[in-house]
Amino acid sequence: MKHIRTQVGIIGAGPAGLMLAHWLKQHGIESVIIEHRSRAYVEARVRAGLLEQNTVDILKGLGLAGRLEREGHLHHGVYLSFDSERVRVPFGKLTNGRNITIYGQQEVVKDLTDAWLAGGGQLLFEAPALQIEGFDSPAPKIHFEQQGEKGVIDCDFVAACDGFHGIGRKTLPKQLYTEYSITYPFSWLGILANVAPSTDELIYTYHQRGFALHSLRSSTVSRLYIQVDNNDHIDNWSDDQIWDELSVRLGTPGWSLQTGPIFEKSITPMRSYLIDTMQAGRLFLAGDAAHIVPPTGGKGLNLAAADVKHLVDGLVDYYKNGSMRSLDRYTETALKRIWRAQDFSNFMTTLFHKQDEHGSFQYQLQRAKFRYISQSEAYATTIAENYVGLPFEAFT
Repeated sequence: MKHIRTQVGIIGAGPAGLMLAHWLKQHGIESVIIEHRSRAYVEARVRAGLLEQNTVDILKGLGLAGRLEREGHLHHGVYLSFDSERVRVPFGKLTNGRNITIYGQQEVVKDLTDAWLAGGGQLLFEAPALQIEGFDSPAPKIHFEQQGEKGVIDCDFVAACDGFHGIGRKTLPKQLYTEYSITYPFSWLGILANVAPSTDELIYTYHQRGFALHSLRSSTVSRLYIQVDNNDHIDNWSDDQIWDELSVRLGTPGWSLQTGPIFEKSITPMRSYLIDTMQAGRLFLAGDAAHIVPPTGGKGLNLAAADVKHLVDGLVDYYKNGSMRSLDRYTETALKRIWRAQDFSNFMTTLFHKQDEHGSFQYQLQRAKFRYISQSEAYATTIAENYVGLPFEAFT
């Protein structure tokens, strides 16, 4: 049996786990990462692509933003459309220079993985965690398996950054937390296409046929979405049908959508989920292990980065000062931002998705909100502040 000794055992080699390991290393704190999937799988899975100002600042502070700064797309605003009427919310102008960067989550993972391994960090792929033992003691253990060989990580703390289906939340005693969730009555059909973006900044659109979003991944790859029913299936949509629907929903006078070869398409349910306790003893959850937001607004990866920030603060306080005070308050601190992000994601989701018949009471409320955005700088500022990510000091 393989025995590994470290200070912090990290489960999951996504953005949260990798960022945590790098940040702890910067403070002289040792960690080991284990990941259930293969390296190729982790680096290929397409997830979020929107980085808040906070997340970019963290990566810069860790010295890991070189490729991001070269290849990422800095956006200073966002377009919002309602029934073919389009307005722009200028981020920098309304938030004292805070903006967003479009850079795929898989690219972040590649950068962090390369840097971690190049620096001699220990990361075991295809090594699923089997059990978290003794998390309520000063000496927890992570039992795992790799290539048929059992192993144990002896550590001071366990950081479960292993997603919604991971062992982290399953290990957390159920009597310690309450679950909160919403399942929305629609899904997103998303595509990646080899075509230059038809827009310089993201476009969120309400249309009487349903929501649409134009995003991007690079100067040659576009990322687009349309609202579909929860019981819809990807086989119901040919490439031509998808482009036709996107053209109708995103269309405004004087603007046209460029089309190209689609190389990936999928349907994603829309839901919100969180638990109100993210820790037990020396086990701490971060990212999707503790909360999920609908992709409207792009908060998932950025919430994970914020969790990591609070966890690092607590672990540094422990190893430098021998104090558990910050770690004991980890959940309380993290939930302030999580609930704010849940509210903003819900706001953007309910504003731009068709929920009732055109002209209904619900529609008129949505229309009134959109008109207010176009008329009120204060309302537009609220959207801009939340979209680019409120600074950490806003929650102290």
